[in-house]
Amino acid sequence: MFLAFESYYIDAIHEKYAWRMCDFCTVNAERLQRFFPETLKQNLSPDLSKFFVAQKAKEFAAKEEFLFVLKEKENHTIIGLIYLKELDWRKKQGELAYAVTYQAEGKGYTTETVKAVSKWALKELQLKTLQIIVHKSNIASVRVAEKCGYIWKNLLFGEHTPPNEPALDMELYELNYEG
Repeated sequence: MFLAFESYYIDAIHEKYAWRMCDFCTVNAERLQRFFPETLKQNLSPDLSKFFVAQKAKEFAAKEEFLFVLKEKENHTIIGLIYLKELDWRKKQGELAYAVTYQAEGKGYTTETVKAVSKWALKELQLKTLQIIVHKSNIASVRVAEKCGYIWKNLLFGEHTPPNEPALDMELYELNYEG
């Protein structure tokens, strides 16, 4: 899937993005460490990123997990990531997770991207339920879920354990296909 917007575009992960992925993760390390610790850990050097991106491209091709990058049109810098993961093809269900740079925050890019990827997942992949799992302290992420039509379902006790922190309760939002 490739989709262009006014000042950025969404593209499937590709092996040619390894250096840019490393740049994105290292520049945004503080931002990623709490809720994307594995992505951060696997992209702390160009060599690690090369392996990570190659693995994610294979998973994308095999329809095991889909990783998209948000890239600025002007200089093609990665400004965000969106995963479609935890796929259960039997239940026709998947989970979205996303992160953007500080510079992209508050510009509507995440909302636009979540809407586009959600539509793609429901129509093209024929998933029936999409989930977003967020911590209540991440107000921007909660707002994205709500703006994209996701409905709060319940509290997931001890769902996520950030590095060097106790387990956190997380909020589950869902979008169900009605077509």
